[in-house]
Amino acid sequence: MAAPALLAVERAAATLRVCDLSQDGRLALVRRGPRGRREALVVRTADLRTTYALPVADGDPWIGRFSPDGRTLWLRSDAAREFAALFAVRLSAEGERRALVVAAERADCGLELLAFGRDGHTAILAWNVRGASELEVLAVTPAAGTGDALVRPPRAVPLPHEVVTRVVPAGSRAALVLALSGSQRRPACGGSPTAPRCAPRGPRGTRTPSRPAVPRASRTGAADGTRRTAAERLVLPRAGPGTRRTGAVRDPPPRRPGGAGEAGVQPLYHELLGRGLDVFAPDVRGSSGHGRSFVDADLGTGRFAAIQDVADCAAHAVVARLADPRRLAVMGRSYGGYLVMASLVGHPDLFRTGVATCGMSDFATFYAGTEPWIAESAAHKYGHPNTTANCCARCPR
Repeated sequence: MAAPALLAVERAAATLRVCDLSQDGRLALVRRGPRGRREALVVRTADLRTTYALPVADGDPWIGRFSPDGRTLWLRSDAAREFAALFAVRLSAEGERRALVVAAERADCGLELLAFGRDGHTAILAWNVRGASELEVLAVTPAAGTGDALVRPPRAVPLPHEVVTRVVPAGSRAALVLALSGSQRRPACGGSPTAPRCAPRGPRGTRTPSRPAVPRASRTGAADGTRRTAAERLVLPRAGPGTRRTGAVRDPPPRRPGGAGEAGVQPLYHELLGRGLDVFAPDVRGSSGHGRSFVDADLGTGRFAAIQDVADCAAHAVVARLADPRRLAVMGRSYGGYLVMASLVGHPDLFRTGVATCGMSDFATFYAGTEPWIAESAAHKYGHPNTTANCCARCPR
């Protein structure tokens, strides 16, 4: 065995990953860059030369795979797009781009997970459709010289749960195992050797678990005494051009053995629901699942609009008689914890209390005390007090 070769170095960023190697070992697919500025690199292993680069979406780090012959690269990317799609990059023998086509796309939602069977010709695509997953299976065989790769229409796969959390190959050919999570049924296994199989997995949160949640203390459902379903979806007033705020409402479950664990998809929500609290988890601007513009809508001075989103969501829940205005609380973790503190300061009369978990209370001290790779990864989202004019740590309200 020869000594290992250094393929790439990313000194100041948190994300550097080799996602795939061509079967002959000539090419490596590398994902690098901070949040909001990820890119895929094709690196030639013989001389470590980068032969191709393309911006790719955040989210799942396994962004793509080479075809068995190494002449096509499949990528999950949102390059120059609002929503991530499946790209087919036709490569030369030296790893340089010859053709680039969009092999699968949807106009109103993004590709969240991409995986391949061990045969290299079966792709499985998980689309994020308003917070739930829709699964498709594609047979992919590149046509020489064109980049076109779909030999027949995709096949939809019905799911027993709302969210696909991971897809992994199984067996020697095209079989795949899915990890799923949902609010209505317990995890379970099923399927056949020729179809994706469902693997159990622990509960998972909403698509933006770090965003602040607004629970309401109640044991009777809505403010008017009526009951709602366990996962009602609300569309709130628009938050500006091209943006929207949605969220999931979870009601307290009926008092029965095991009932509390079935009402939601996040362990923390289970505990809150079991204690008689309703939870509304809003998708404030900056959340994923609604396109690139919505993710970027809270950059720079847009941060103050995101803080206002929290207040607007709470106010809407009150006006819609979903919440008691005297018993509102706000909670969040990490950036959600920052939003909690900002919301309590900016709207002191709105919330009865707040729970901020590992939230940033001061951006200047955060950047001064954190590790360099964390600072580099966060700077695109928050700005940096030392390098960005009028970043969030400095801008006036």
